[in-house]
Amino acid sequence: MNGKRSASDGHDGQGFAQAPKRLRAWICARYSRPAITRIGRLMRLWRHDNAHPPAHTADPAPHRRSPGHGDSPALRTRPVPRILRRYCARLARSALLLAVLGAPLAQAAPPIERIRLPAGFHIEVLADDVPGAREMTLSPAGTLYVGSMEGRVYALELRDGKAIKRHVVASGLTMPVGVAWHDGALYVSAVSKIVRLDAIDTHLDDPPKPVIVTDALPSERHHGWKFIAFGPDGKLYVPQGAPCNVCLPPNDPQRDHYAMIGRMNPDGTHYETIARGVRNTVGFAWHPQTHELWFTDNGRDLMGDDIPDDKLNRLARVGLDFGFPYCHGGNVADPEFGAGHPCSSFTPPVAKLGAHVAALGMRFYTGTMFPAGYRNSIFIAEHGSWNRSKKVGYRVVRVSAGADGANAHQEVFAQGWLNADETEWGRPADVLPLPDGSLLISDDYAGAIYRVTYAKP
Repeated sequence: MNGKRSASDGHDGQGFAQAPKRLRAWICARYSRPAITRIGRLMRLWRHDNAHPPAHTADPAPHRRSPGHGDSPALRTRPVPRILRRYCARLARSALLLAVLGAPLAQAAPPIERIRLPAGFHIEVLADDVPGAREMTLSPAGTLYVGSMEGRVYALELRDGKAIKRHVVASGLTMPVGVAWHDGALYVSAVSKIVRLDAIDTHLDDPPKPVIVTDALPSERHHGWKFIAFGPDGKLYVPQGAPCNVCLPPNDPQRDHYAMIGRMNPDGTHYETIARGVRNTVGFAWHPQTHELWFTDNGRDLMGDDIPDDKLNRLARVGLDFGFPYCHGGNVADPEFGAGHPCSSFTPPVAKLGAHVAALGMRFYTGTMFPAGYRNSIFIAEHGSWNRSKKVGYRVVRVSAGADGANAHQEVFAQGWLNADETEWGRPADVLPLPDGSLLISDDYAGAIYRVTYAKP
């Protein structure tokens, strides 16, 4: 099968997190972070295969679910139990030894020396204890908030480019990937909900109970996690991915509720659709000069290794249609839905980013630390393919383009999370420039945040 991410991406640490404490400690001592994640995946898959189906309540659109909804192909095959039994036998023996001997433990650090950057750039680990790290946002006081796939929201107190303390400010949420700062409060996405943590900067050790901003969003988990951000207009931008690989839900033919980008008032009222035909955007930002919305969009799966491209798009005005499910990558007609809907009738991308690279978080760079040529260019985190025959992505790229989207050019900025043997030890998920001009990169696979700086060589 060819494609890229599945709805289970970034979840694999949950199996590890729910293992007995002694087993988790032993795994940290014995295995590298990628191995920990793979063990977590095995444990999670085993639980999936042996659990009774949950009783779903309050699902507003059960008929929209596609077969195998929310599951990667791995979840629809079942080679796991025998492998898991072998791991568990080893783990059980070693856990017993730990209990008896009280062996000292050590956790492997991300092999940051493998990352390759242009001359003059330097990368360091800001934090390596942020499991499932996804979207990042910075408060005016300098606290870095990080969403995750793991049900938690983290806060890192920063000082002089270093993380001096980590807090868990929310837990038990459903895929709280998106975080956005506005008017003294942290907004967090949780699939069907947006919640708010008021005055959180001054309550990191005793965070308030989340206030529900809205709980009226679709509940599907397939592409249901959400990158969120406040725009120059003061509204909260909240996308909704397609609940499938490719489909047109029969009760949403206008694509007002799925495969779209919407925005709402900070209190959750007046949620409106501003862009359609967007399969799944997990990163967007506003151009520093024109204040137009630019966003990444993940292309569909199962059309081969090399099509369709992920896209970088520009919303020049409200109401544009970017083609899904009729057209993909700007020029590939869908074999099922494309008839009668030529690609020329939809808004073309600013740039084609490559097939199955899984382009996620993106930000414009407006700092002064990096060379002048980087000003107003776009950094994009490529999470990487998950079932392509040869892996791609697993890197951060830079796109330069005119304010109108013309003359777009893409180049690799940071790479090395993918090893030569196509094993990966990390997967970039988001990028965030800091006020000092440095650049943060989140990595949900390694559970880390990196900081990139520049000094003229």
